[in-house]
Amino acid sequence: MKILVTVPMDDKERAIIEAAAPGAEFTYAAANEVTADMMADKEIIFGNVNAELLQCAKELKLMQLFTAGTDGYIGKLPEGCAITNTTGAFGLAISEHMLAMLLCLMKRMHQYRDNQRKHEWKDMGSVRSIAGSTAVILGLGDIGGEFARKLKLLGAYTIGVRRTDAHKPDYIDELVLSENVDSVLPRADIIGMALPNTPQTVNMLNAERIAMLKEGCIVINVGRGNAIDEAALAQAIEKRGILAGLDVAAHEPLDKESTLWELENCLITPHVSGFFHLAETKRRMIEIAAENIRRHIDGRPYMNAIDPSTGYIADKYGDRLRF
Repeated sequence: MKILVTVPMDDKERAIIEAAAPGAEFTYAAANEVTADMMADKEIIFGNVNAELLQCAKELKLMQLFTAGTDGYIGKLPEGCAITNTTGAFGLAISEHMLAMLLCLMKRMHQYRDNQRKHEWKDMGSVRSIAGSTAVILGLGDIGGEFARKLKLLGAYTIGVRRTDAHKPDYIDELVLSENVDSVLPRADIIGMALPNTPQTVNMLNAERIAMLKEGCIVINVGRGNAIDEAALAQAIEKRGILAGLDVAAHEPLDKESTLWELENCLITPHVSGFFHLAETKRRMIEIAAENIRRHIDGRPYMNAIDPSTGYIADKYGDRLRF
């Protein structure tokens, strides 16, 4: 068995992944160094490679992404190749990033930081609390679910929005399907967005829905930037008192001329909430990949197997590693 790994690893991390397939031949390479020849005889890939090279991977049976999103891979896999992601690895890091952005905006920390740079000792006025707030969570996967769980523990009333499944987790007070999202948006003090990139999620928070938001609503987006009409959001921040924490943009990097950069109540980070910035995230990715390699060898169903017709996990209630 030949396995290609494009995730950067130290010796201890390589030992974990190699222990999953004793006797297999492992090749390690940076994603941007992978060639068509390197892909030709690989049975498993762990990492994200140029999707156009997949046409050369005639022996590929398992594409184990290190991301939660499957952007660009659906429809390009060789026949008979499964695709899995690392859902379960990112919830801790990204939900904490969302919480940090939310508290920063609620407690005016961004304004006090600006004042610090100007050497101004100035009271910026009233602040808000998560306790007693109504939070609408768009996308209840690993990330959105962990964010909702944290908000619930801090006293928020949580409303989950799901695509098709009416199952309500215990940390959600109220659940609606995506088709009914307009019924809950006007109630939101907080909107948390952790949506994948699918045709159904593009422009989900469009100009019409942004117009429904109450003054002072805080929008936190860590999923995909194209889920928001950025021009409409900028106008709402400037004119209607909406606040936003954005870790993603419709086109990355965010255009230097974007109005969002200049808005005091828009907090921007450059898509850094996930990736390997928290060491625990990478450990979880490797454990998930190692488990799926073992399952491939044993002929057992994969964890986090993606339904190629939707881009979502086929069995969202299937077994998961506990971290």
